[in-house]
Amino acid sequence: MIDRVKRPSKQSASAKSTEAATGDARRDRWRKHRIARRAEFVEAALRALDTHGPDLGMEDVAAEAGVTKPVLYRHFDDKADLYLALGQRGTEILFQRLIPAINAELAPVPRIRMALDAFFTVIEEHPNLYRLLAHGGLQEKLAQSDVVAEDKQVIATALTALLGDYMRMFSMDSGAAEPWAHGIVGMVQNTGEWWLDRRSMSRDSVVEYLTQIIWAAIDGLTRQQGVAIDPNLPLEENKVVRLGRDQEQTDAG
Repeated sequence: MIDRVKRPSKQSASAKSTEAATGDARRDRWRKHRIARRAEFVEAALRALDTHGPDLGMEDVAAEAGVTKPVLYRHFDDKADLYLALGQRGTEILFQRLIPAINAELAPVPRIRMALDAFFTVIEEHPNLYRLLAHGGLQEKLAQSDVVAEDKQVIATALTALLGDYMRMFSMDSGAAEPWAHGIVGMVQNTGEWWLDRRSMSRDSVVEYLTQIIWAAIDGLTRQQGVAIDPNLPLEENKVVRLGRDQEQTDAG
């Protein structure tokens, strides 16, 4: 009889343990489900942007996703929250293209060209996303989180480190790296905005013009220091950068 009394007690403890584990598993599955659903809605918003432009509404996104607006609001606090998620997705898309291009083990001019082409390809594929983030007027939340400005800063910081490494490698004053980097990033962004509005030339043409301008500046400044770099030969050391809002660039020879 004693054994019969004890066994249910052990089974009950085991059952409680299983129930707790099952509860945790359910919460984990629900969390993953919500993350996946939110990502699906962001992709739907990207498609809706192609159709409706930067003035799209939550109803446009809901229709594209095949849900009602109340369902959409379960995953986003408001319209600004959705736009911030779009901005984060835009950053992912840009960096996925830009990082391999910047870190390509190519000669200087092809490397510049590839990095520029990565940027212009992204804004060509998602022009309304860029317009939304750059000029969407999301004062409520984007005043505290300006996605475009943050991306510019991340890229300029990484480019500063990259240029500085190469300048030190050639025994040049690396103090110029930061203004050079910010100047290049600003020029590329302004040219990108102009090109999106005008489309007076092909992507390949604008990329080539910018490539030549940037290389002419680098070549002229290095020659002033007695350094001649062959634009069509890879450099002995390939400096590498990583881009990310929360991860600073690193370099490797």
